Amino acid sequence: MEDMRALSYGLGQQYFEERDYRGAVRALLPVVEETPDDVGTRLLLARAYFHAALLKPAEQHLQEILDREPTESYAHLMMARTLERLSRRDEATKHRRIAAALTGDDSLLVPHGA
Repeated sequence: MEDMRALSYGLGQQYFEERDYRGAVRALLPVVEETPDDVGTRLLLARAYFHAALLKPAEQHLQEILDREPTESYAHLMMARTLERLSRRDEATKHRRIAAALTGDDSLLVPHGA
């Protein structure tokens, strides 16, 4: 079973790198369901959802990550970007501030294109 998870994860990574984000979601979702505490896999799945413009599932998975790992700075940044795309800028600002505080990178405070 471990071999199948590794194969599915590798396939998900490949799809993501090829910008086939929906393919990445299909490959990664069973892995996340099997290993829900694996933050790295869940983060890749959330990124695939984000890039596929499936923002609600991206938000849900990012929230799962932040519930488990509140100091995961990249998850905060991705949450900010997701909320911005959902026109929820006030909520996004909070996550940008947390990401900037965790990394010491004040450039994270400014949304892309702003």
